[in-house]
Parts: sequence; C-alpha cells; structure tokens
Amino acid sequence: MAQPPPPPGYTQPQQPMGYPTQQSAQHTVIVTNPGYAQPINIFRESPVSMACPFCNAQIVTSTSYVTGTLAWLLCGILILLGLWIGCCLIPFCLNGCKDVIHSCPNCNQQVGKFNRM
Repeated sequence: MAQPPPPPGYTQPQQPMGYPTQQSAQHTVIVTNPGYAQPINIFRESPVSMACPFCNAQIVTSTSYVTGTLAWLLCGILILLGLWIGCCLIPFCLNGCKDVIHSCPNCNQQVGKFNRM
C-alpha cells in the first residue's frame, strides 16, 4: 500500500547533526585478540600482586632467577680483564646479575619476566 501524500505546506523534518542518515550508515567491526596486557614495568625483583591471566586467580607471583644476558656479558668482561681462573664465574652466582621470572603459584605458568638488559 502506498502512503497518502503529506498535507499541503508540510516539510520533511531535518536530521539532527551528528546522526547518520539511512544512505550513509556504516558499521565498523573491531576484532581484538584475546590475551592479557600487563604494563612492562610492573615486573622487577620483588613479587607482584596481580590477577593471573591463565587461571584468573588473585595471586602474588613467585620469583625465580635465571642466567641472562647481563651475567654472560659480565663473565666476558672479567675474562678480558684476565680473571679467567674461576673469578669469571662470579656473575652466575649473584642473583643481582640474573633475570627474574615471575610465575603463578596456582597454575605454575610464567606471567612475566624482568630482564636486566
């Protein structure tokens, strides 16, 4: 059925500014990857209180030390200085020269890492 014509003197109401008209309406789809985003600087030497992205539990991370780039670099410098008879192994014994791994105590997943270099 056709609509009756508007009465004489009637004008179409104008569309308020900022609202799209039927002809120009567009849809934007945003696709995100699931995962977690933690600020890079929250992981240091001490444990961190956070929500585990794997098991969703509120935790305080457990920390462990692993040999990283700084320990190897210091070992090489000590060798170049002539301290190659055992003294070059000192950086591997000091936790201050190692990287720190943060893991969840519930699910044992690694949630962060602090690199010395």
